[in-house]
Amino acid sequence: MGSGTAIGRVRGLGSAKHGAHHWWQQRLTAGSNLFLMLWLMISVARMPGYDYAAVHMWLQSAWVAVPMALLILSVFYHFRLGLQVVIEDYQHGESRVVTMILLNLFTFTLGGIALFAILKVAFSGAPA
Repeated sequence: MGSGTAIGRVRGLGSAKHGAHHWWQQRLTAGSNLFLMLWLMISVARMPGYDYAAVHMWLQSAWVAVPMALLILSVFYHFRLGLQVVIEDYQHGESRVVTMILLNLFTFTLGGIALFAILKVAFSGAPA
């Protein structure tokens, strides 16, 4: 079988040969999200207290801050991958490019804010 018509190849219609990679990234981030969310639920359930000081001290541990940062990275990347598919399937023309740019800005901004919050607590002193 061929790879489409000549005009279809010129216009960029058809496979971009990146679908399998994108599919694997979605599956890997989904798996890591499940594993890290399970860790989070177990870790929160095992906490001795849920007051501000106890949670602050809990998040200051490297054994907690690192998986939390990994969870943030994985969740936001999975979110971006999923919405990218929706945008590519349902947006057409110039609005697709604008929507993809807005999606990337939104995802990286919120992910950066979440990572900053985790790192700020992890590297701060005892709560006041």
